[in-house]
Amino acid sequence: ANLPGTSITFARAVEAGPFQLPNSPAPPVNLPAHCRIAAVLRPSPDSSIEMELWLPAAWNGKFQAVGNGGFAGSITYLPNPANAVTSGLATALQQGYATAGTDTGHNTPGGSFAYQHPERFTDFAWRAVHEMTVQSKALIKAFYGKAPTISYWNSCSNGGRQGFVEAQRFPADFDGIIAGSPVLNWTGRATQAIWTAQAEHATGASYLPPAKYPALHKAVVEKCDEIDGVRDGIIENPTRCKFDPAVLLCKGDDAPTCLTAPQVETVRKLYTPASNPKTGKELYPGLEPGSELGWATYGGPEPFGIAADHFRFVVFQDPKWDYKKFDFDGDVTLAQRIGQGTVDALDPNLKDYFAHGGKLIQYHGWNDPQILPLNSVAYYDSVLEAMGGVGKVSDNYRLFMVPGMAHCGSGEGPNRFDGFGALTAWVEDHKAPAAIVASRIVDGRTERTRPLCPWPQTAVYKGTGSTDDAANFACKAP
Repeated sequence: ANLPGTSITFARAVEAGPFQLPNSPAPPVNLPAHCRIAAVLRPSPDSSIEMELWLPAAWNGKFQAVGNGGFAGSITYLPNPANAVTSGLATALQQGYATAGTDTGHNTPGGSFAYQHPERFTDFAWRAVHEMTVQSKALIKAFYGKAPTISYWNSCSNGGRQGFVEAQRFPADFDGIIAGSPVLNWTGRATQAIWTAQAEHATGASYLPPAKYPALHKAVVEKCDEIDGVRDGIIENPTRCKFDPAVLLCKGDDAPTCLTAPQVETVRKLYTPASNPKTGKELYPGLEPGSELGWATYGGPEPFGIAADHFRFVVFQDPKWDYKKFDFDGDVTLAQRIGQGTVDALDPNLKDYFAHGGKLIQYHGWNDPQILPLNSVAYYDSVLEAMGGVGKVSDNYRLFMVPGMAHCGSGEGPNRFDGFGALTAWVEDHKAPAAIVASRIVDGRTERTRPLCPWPQTAVYKGTGSTDDAANFACKAP
């Protein structure tokens, strides 16, 4: 294979059986026989992108690439156990796919890799995944004597963003993309995390301790659970939930079951979109009602680490940067200028991806406390506007909002579903997903099933039968 800018580190046969995943405390996983190839890609003089390609002896003829969470920094061999929908190299290999992953050009946690290394940030932002994909396809063709018939992307979080970057920048790389909880507006997410941190630490009395999350969440669910006509402990569509945290104002002494007056104001601000103080322009959505149990993501003594690192090492190039001085006017303008064309994946023009028949499934949990779900809705709406409406989009791209699900999985709602199966059926059998059935599984037992509907449809109870059975719901437009 002709592999410009690529060095093969090793290529070795791996017999079927238990395999100890690199740098993993997890027990060995059973893998089929395969050829394991490691390589380093150098598209720029400052690049050092590590990747692996696993080639099964019993190949299904297809390619599945997997992405990364956070700032990446390691290859995804297995998905996070809490992320019940995503994939890793081991998962894809077990399904018969040739599969590849990359560390995106660094092997350190956090964003310090980008400090004074703009090419490495470019690798992380968009270049590494494309380079990995191109070289993987060349190696696959050299190894098997033929190219993959179909190429898939399967990932969540930053991996969801990576999938959209591919569709927007390199539309021929993949035929099917499933992108969960995608941090499409990376700059906006970082901005909103600082907005939250400033609200939480405005004064010593502003901080909302995690001990109060359960009482707040309980009050929200009691207020909004039955808006959809079903009492199930889940808010089907939080945008319809109007909740005033003042109902929890302490009548006497402070306690975990109530909020002090400054905490009421903090909660109000966390539900409110980050905005420019001079123009009032909304910068990024606020946290959704129902997400309160996950607020520790942003609610620690320091800002959310990925957000702080982005400003510290990418935007301001200042390791001593102080989040308390962040200006939601000028500093946001600077950050947006840097994000455009690099790490943000907000281009709504998917024409070239659709032109070759590419299919795209996006999913997002309504209770996600890290990548806020209305960002997915906003991007989907921007695609409809750019592409000429739902009739021009629904044959190639559908968004599924997941009630009660947190970031890439977990949460209180049905959060296990075969989104990748829905994608392969769409790509290979031309069966567009009218709904995807999700399950709530506790201790190995399925407690509830519920259909996930293509946005803006929601699951509506038919009026008879168990509300724990997906068959008793229908997807209906608002």
